[in-house]
Amino acid sequence: METVGEKFFLGRQPILDRNQEIVGYELLFRAADVDRAVFESYSHASASVITHALASFGMHEVLAGKFGFINVHLGLLLSEMLELLPVGQTVLELLEMIQLDNQVVERCRELKEMGFLLALDDHEFGSCSSDIYHVIDIVKIDILLTGLDALPEIARQLRRYPVKLLAEKVETVEQFQICYDLGFEFFQGYFFARPVVLNRKKIDVSGLAMLKLLQQLTTDVPVSQIEQTFKENPGLSYNLLRLVNSVSMGMREKIKTLRHAILMLGINQLRRWIQLSLFAGHDSRSINHPLLELAAVRGRLMEILLKQGGGKTFGDEQAEAAFMVGILSLLDVLFETPMSEIISNLNLNDDVSAALLTREGQLGRMLTLTEKLEVTDFDAVKLLLTECGVSLDQLLEAQLEAFNWRSSVMHQED
Repeated sequence: METVGEKFFLGRQPILDRNQEIVGYELLFRAADVDRAVFESYSHASASVITHALASFGMHEVLAGKFGFINVHLGLLLSEMLELLPVGQTVLELLEMIQLDNQVVERCRELKEMGFLLALDDHEFGSCSSDIYHVIDIVKIDILLTGLDALPEIARQLRRYPVKLLAEKVETVEQFQICYDLGFEFFQGYFFARPVVLNRKKIDVSGLAMLKLLQQLTTDVPVSQIEQTFKENPGLSYNLLRLVNSVSMGMREKIKTLRHAILMLGINQLRRWIQLSLFAGHDSRSINHPLLELAAVRGRLMEILLKQGGGKTFGDEQAEAAFMVGILSLLDVLFETPMSEIISNLNLNDDVSAALLTREGQLGRMLTLTEKLEVTDFDAVKLLLTECGVSLDQLLEAQLEAFNWRSSVMHQED
């Protein structure tokens, strides 16, 4: 895939609701030829992405059916370019430097009538903005900039208007809880991917069973042993049969036995399913679990980047290892158990273990790259691309493929 015009970095940050399920993503982009995201280049990058990139590859892969939050500066807000975006799925974020005058309020009314949702980005409450509060759908509040002490009064004042509140830069579970108790509807930040108190709870029975299966699937044990593990865990068996039946549409006969299901699916597919199921089966959030989303895209992105890395040819085994590193790198958060303890339950090779524990080696560098990309630390990404032997074009293409793959997996699980 070729991108038209300038090269850019693309970031995608999840936005969660009160159930901690993903409802949207903020899309962040930066032109690659600038060292800092200064306003002029940022504005230019946003216009470029909307007119070229989003129009050429579409928002479907990037958003996977969720809302897309896109920053707009004044020029873009007033332009017809916005009409390229999917109405009903796009939230236009007015950057904080936009003066909320009558012209802006009127333009917002027009866009709202077209079906766009509107948000104020990094907004500081002021009663002089009351006209815009009657038009806007969401007010985003940077809780680090605002300070937790000021939030109760701001929330109370904004409740007089028909707006929903989004807490931005939520980095800890404690911060999430404070904003939750104040009635905030949406949350942005990586609090869900931070270990709280490690070892607070033991890995549950289904988690242990899946880790056991994962170990068996990475050490080429006989199918009979894998079958036995499934037999000992009826819940897993049910999910396996449901999965195989859903991907074998068109077959005259449905799968009836575990052995048949295992052979039909194949060891590689089964391993991949178990890796994702560790997250999907962990609680009621299922496919909208933010850790599952992060882990699935992380694993797939690493796999694609490894295949592309530095012009070298890597075999399927190494690509599979890259996928596994991406997936496993969040298990310590999921199970609130130290990574060293999780690894001790799995028979992983030295490269995979070193990547997970100390971010060493090629796989470790790839993992660090994906982690920096997730938090849109584009300066770090730029340096790591060189270390990993990956070009910016390859990174963007791999991102889109990973988003698209995750979207297709989600539809299979529905």
